[in-house]
Amino acid sequence: MNTPSRAERIEGLVRPQIRALNAYHVPPATGLLKLDAMENPHPWPGDLEAPWLERLRGVQLNRYPLPQADELAAALARQAGVPPGFGLLLGNGSDELIQLLDICLARPAASVLLPAPSFSMYGLIARVLGLEVVEVPLRADFGLDVPAMLAAMQQHRPALTYLSCPNNPTANLFAAADLRALIAAAPGLVVVDEAYFPFAGRSVLPWLLEFDQLLVLRTLSKVGLAGLRLGYLIGHRDWLREFDKARLPYNISSLTQISAQFALEHADRLAAEAARIREDRAVLLQALAGISSATVYPSDTNFVLLRLSPGQASRVHGALREAGILVKNVHGSHPVLAECLRLTVGTAAENRALVTALRTQLQD
Repeated sequence: MNTPSRAERIEGLVRPQIRALNAYHVPPATGLLKLDAMENPHPWPGDLEAPWLERLRGVQLNRYPLPQADELAAALARQAGVPPGFGLLLGNGSDELIQLLDICLARPAASVLLPAPSFSMYGLIARVLGLEVVEVPLRADFGLDVPAMLAAMQQHRPALTYLSCPNNPTANLFAAADLRALIAAAPGLVVVDEAYFPFAGRSVLPWLLEFDQLLVLRTLSKVGLAGLRLGYLIGHRDWLREFDKARLPYNISSLTQISAQFALEHADRLAAEAARIREDRAVLLQALAGISSATVYPSDTNFVLLRLSPGQASRVHGALREAGILVKNVHGSHPVLAECLRLTVGTAAENRALVTALRTQLQD
């Protein structure tokens, strides 16, 4: 009897859907000006570091975290203005919550509906779990193609529809009337991902009282706490009780729970930083608009989408990296993003360095 090779074992044991995928790639950023991942560029305020570290001294690392993180969930609910009867489910980043939803709704032949392009993890996680992924292209202006989305709902009856609003990577808010039409028509659940809410100022949270099938997803990653990996799902407690059954125990570490609670006690500081980023975004947009050979799009997020002339995106992306600046090249990921770069809003100095480097590369 011949012993199978490793390649044969992989082919025989690993599901074909997994073998067909590419792992999510995070490029190395050591020594680079990091403007590729929509992080808050400002570190934890210096005057808060000592009291935060003092709070952490009380953490017993030999013990498991609080299993439900009830105190933190209650603080987040108060801060977000969650209506009575609704609650929060906490995740190790929004990604874990997306995975949890997909796990709970992954019946045979179930599908997930997405506008495209959108956050890549919606499709990746769904495919890993064996869900059919139905993508409907955005319009050329990055708006939702509502008739096409409604037709896809009618045809595929998706268990889940994900709507990133504002949308990543196009940086825009979808029209409220379009969102309402899709939520009302959805045969399954609709998740409106508000990761960039602090930079947009508009939320569907009040709609929870109107639409039983609506869930709202948020994160602390974009407001300066990406290292904590804390996301939260807002919905009716009846839904959350079902999803909680599939949640792994102790998924929010003690260090994250204590740090997030401390941060919420200083929510005014986080809000001030978000306001500063919005101001810096306006300056960056104006500077980019002055580059004659590029098109910059409006932004409701902490990043900006820039379209270059044909053949330029990959070249400029590589040249910026050589110059020590890391941005995201989204050219090739979807036809609507042809020749586009995604630029995180950095500090004022980082933004000036980025614009100077772009002008040099584009000879503008």
